[in-house]
Amino acid sequence: MSVKAVIVGAGMGGMSAAIALEQLGIEVAVYEQVTENKPVGAAISVWSNGVKCLNHLGLQKETAELGGIVDSMSYVDGFTGDTMCRFSMQPLIDEVGQRPYPIARAELQLMLMNAYGYDAINFGKKMVAVHDGDDRATVEFADGTTDSADIVIGADGAKSLTREYVLGGPVARRYAGYVNFNGLVEVDEKIGPATEWTTYVGDSRRVSVMPVAGNRFYFFFDVPMPEGVPFERGTAREVLAAEFGDWAPGVQTLIEKLDPATTNRVEILDLDPFDTWVKGRVAVLGDAAHNTTPDIGQGGCSAMEDAVALQFAFRDHPDDPLAALAAYQAARTERAGDLVLRARKRCDVTHGKDPEKTAAWYEELRGEDGTNIIRGIVGNIVGGPLTS
Repeated sequence: MSVKAVIVGAGMGGMSAAIALEQLGIEVAVYEQVTENKPVGAAISVWSNGVKCLNHLGLQKETAELGGIVDSMSYVDGFTGDTMCRFSMQPLIDEVGQRPYPIARAELQLMLMNAYGYDAINFGKKMVAVHDGDDRATVEFADGTTDSADIVIGADGAKSLTREYVLGGPVARRYAGYVNFNGLVEVDEKIGPATEWTTYVGDSRRVSVMPVAGNRFYFFFDVPMPEGVPFERGTAREVLAAEFGDWAPGVQTLIEKLDPATTNRVEILDLDPFDTWVKGRVAVLGDAAHNTTPDIGQGGCSAMEDAVALQFAFRDHPDDPLAALAAYQAARTERAGDLVLRARKRCDVTHGKDPEKTAAWYEELRGEDGTNIIRGIVGNIVGGPLTS
């Protein structure tokens, strides 16, 4: 296929798109502003739709090796430590035909980079402008260099410059009302079973651990607080000990075991869904197109779905990049926007936007056998290019 694509951003979405387009024989150039692989966040929930995308990209074996085994899921009363509900994940796996995998983010990122060709990625290239033309689109970089291609895919993240170009100006992201502390820690069954996704809930807060490869838990703490509260890196243990001082022993064990130097603190924001993803030969993908809260674990999965949908669009329109980008946009905007709004709704219930709804949710959890929760997760998984 005599098409060239420039991809701006070597995150999960950008690398998945690079691999997907190369599978069609498209020439791909990837540019990334950082100088090395430094993902934001410790790990990611790769639900079954995301795993199917990685399998489609030829990474089935590598993905399974990096993934943690989640055989069951539980909710625990954050204060008493009593189990509110516990259920098997097997019904979900049976229904959608694929086990989900929590994966350490840096390891997933490196897997994708290596699959594309690590040495072929152009690091240290900060995009400062993008322009469309009659037969080529051009990207300008801070070092004064440029590159042109039949299409430019802006996988340049939540603060996307490509999105500003496509939409004709900046859009404001919305603060979701909470801060997420996350990291990796050695498995300790005092916190939760080694093959279980354990979530402590109470007081509109959430503390969760899930297994990743290498006998490790990915952990996170959700703390509702105003935007812009100062934080000094390395003080996570003190902050969390103060915020969760009266929580259950499993939470105290997690706070004791975490490494403050490597614990991340992220203010959670999202973006209202929008339907214009393409302007001429320039398109957005991943967080640039659908910045979402992590409350249903679909941000990265949705970016991988973008990549597969982009591949399918070029497969169906091999000689017409404009038609391919139009097909890509048509395939993705409604689905991706729906996931953003599902995550926002889940976020509001989990984090006490309406305290009565949050209290009612806690009561529901105490009588839950897994049916309703699995139904909700399956609803998130189904609807992508490989899960329709």
